[in-house]
Amino acid sequence: MKKIKVHIFTILLVFIFMAGFINTRYARAMELKSQDITHNQSLPAVHTCDGKDVSPQLSWSGAPEGTKSFALTCIDPEAPMGDFMHWLIYDIPVNAKSFSRVGPIPAGAKEVVNDFGKTSYGGPCPPSGTHRYFFTIYALKTENLLGVTKNNFLQKVKENQLATAQIMGLYKRR
Repeated sequence: MKKIKVHIFTILLVFIFMAGFINTRYARAMELKSQDITHNQSLPAVHTCDGKDVSPQLSWSGAPEGTKSFALTCIDPEAPMGDFMHWLIYDIPVNAKSFSRVGPIPAGAKEVVNDFGKTSYGGPCPPSGTHRYFFTIYALKTENLLGVTKNNFLQKVKENQLATAQIMGLYKRR
C-alpha cells in the first residue's frame, strides 16, 4: 500500500511540474504595440485622410516557435459595404519586429492592393460616425504565400496562421 501511495505521489508531482512547464513555455502571448495608437482610443489625425495619411509605428513580440513570416492588416468593419481593407501586407520577414512611422515596410514584404486601389497604407476616412480600425499582425507558418490578392488575403493568411495580436483605434471625421 505504501508503494502505491509513493507512485501516486510521484505521478502527481510529475503532472504538477509538467503543468508549470507548459504554462511557462506557452503563456507568453503575441503582442502588438504602437507609439502612435492607444488601444480603443482615437487615432491621431496625422494617420488619416484629414491629416498626412501616414502609416503608424507598429511593433510586435511574442511570436510562437515555428513562425516563418508575418502578415499585417488594417481593416474597418464599420464601412457601409462591409470590411474595408486599408492595409494588407504579407511575406514580412521573420526577423522583422516593427514598422516605423511612415515606412518603408521591411525588405521582402509585399503589399496587396487595398480598397483604395493602392498598394500602400490608406488611412481612416469614414463617411460618417465613429469607426473602429483593427491593426492585426499574424505569425505565419510559411515564408511565401503564393497567389495572394485582396479577395483571398484573409483566407490564405488564416490558413497559415500560428498566432495573432491586435490593436484597435477609433476615428470620426471632423
